[in-house]
Amino acid sequence: MRPPPHLAAPAPAPSAATPSAASRAGPPRRRPRHRGATTPTKTTTTTMPSACCCRAAALAFLLAAGAATALLTFSLPSSPGASATTRTDFTGQLSVANQPPHLSAPRAPAAPPSPPPPPPAVRRRRREPSYWRMAPEEALRYAKKEIRDAETVLDDPDLYAPLFKNVSQFKRSYELMERILKVYIYQDGRRPIFHTPPLSGIYASEGCSQQLRLTRYVPGSHDLRPLSVYLRNFVRGLAVKYPFWNRTRGADHFLVACHDWGPYTTTAHRDLRNNTIKALCNADSSEGIFTPGRDVSLPETTIRTPRRPLRYVGGLPVSRRGILAFFAGNVHGRVRPELLRHWGGGRDEEMRVYGPLPDRVSRRMSYIQHMKNSRFCLCPMGYEVNSPRIVEAFYYECVPVIIADNFVLPLSEVLDWSAFSVVVAERDIPDLKRILQGIPLRRYVRMHACVKRLQRHFLWHARPVKYDLFHMILHSIWLSRVNQVEIQA
Repeated sequence: MRPPPHLAAPAPAPSAATPSAASRAGPPRRRPRHRGATTPTKTTTTTMPSACCCRAAALAFLLAAGAATALLTFSLPSSPGASATTRTDFTGQLSVANQPPHLSAPRAPAAPPSPPPPPPAVRRRRREPSYWRMAPEEALRYAKKEIRDAETVLDDPDLYAPLFKNVSQFKRSYELMERILKVYIYQDGRRPIFHTPPLSGIYASEGCSQQLRLTRYVPGSHDLRPLSVYLRNFVRGLAVKYPFWNRTRGADHFLVACHDWGPYTTTAHRDLRNNTIKALCNADSSEGIFTPGRDVSLPETTIRTPRRPLRYVGGLPVSRRGILAFFAGNVHGRVRPELLRHWGGGRDEEMRVYGPLPDRVSRRMSYIQHMKNSRFCLCPMGYEVNSPRIVEAFYYECVPVIIADNFVLPLSEVLDWSAFSVVVAERDIPDLKRILQGIPLRRYVRMHACVKRLQRHFLWHARPVKYDLFHMILHSIWLSRVNQVEIQA
């Protein structure tokens, strides 16, 4: 009588010269479970900005922004189709087939097949219009509607949502800027006032108005009229020579000025003052020249090494920042003398407040090292509301404390400054330490983390990169132009 199949002796092993999985000694292995699936190929389209990437100082004095001329056309990548997944299971069949015939269990009735899962919903990508076929105002109205109705952005690896008032609208606005905005630069103007900007120091972010001051201002006269008259005559010459200024009376033009006197150089020309977008470091809303919503607050930055602008960027973690607050600088204006009167002179070890940093102090710890070791960096206004210490604080990962009433903060049309800074009224200087100590540690840690994430948006590069300070300023100018147009409700 032959033994049942499951008690039969194993078959002799094949020759070792045959390379197969069956040649291994021991009991047969269970057949693995197989899952068949297809992997869709991901398609990526790289979008280049329509504004030419030039040096930071190329945001020169008067530039015409043709806001509806498209440089490139774009075809967005299509969504990859969903692939079906097939499962094959042999376990039940093998367990029955290996049983002897007289012990075989009756075969269970086959279960009805389960219905296939519904295919995932695929969002249809919106087709971008042909911007170059639109009139300028039509393209701007389209952009304004698109920004207003922007789709929700849930998780973007390039944008940290807590930094923004509305990250979805900012992302859509930035995309449209890359597709629509084109910047033209007038070649008129004599050197060195035009086309020869300084690339270092606190005025490097704008360049040319510093040259205007050096060539047209009479030292000690306190008379700014020669500067404003020179700029007025320059604009009149552009209006006579070209049709662009007269088309909108300067509304699609912008100028950049970082010196404290920048706003006052526009007063001699009515359209230049009232219509042109002014990108100003001295963004004081109380003087009647800077208009919030139309004009742009330009971040004042100190570029110490133009060839290596990121040389000193970085800071220490929260646990190693032993100084509560720090300030050192020239004592002028109405705020800094008051700050030193209450907190200067080394009277409080936690509040390191100085005039120019003393040599005995700098020998132990430099200015930059002080900022990297402080939790809060005080940024009081000088003669005017702006201060380069705000951007320096971001560079060294220190939470800025801004003391300047009526100051329109840079990029405030898109950034939520309460997430990464402290704004203190000038009248509250005597209570400054109590205000800073009253911020809970957990909140400060969040603010410090936001400063580190914000840093990339305030960096200059030798060649501008996406979302850096060059493009953020350009986006503020673009958004100002978009907000000037009216759309039907």
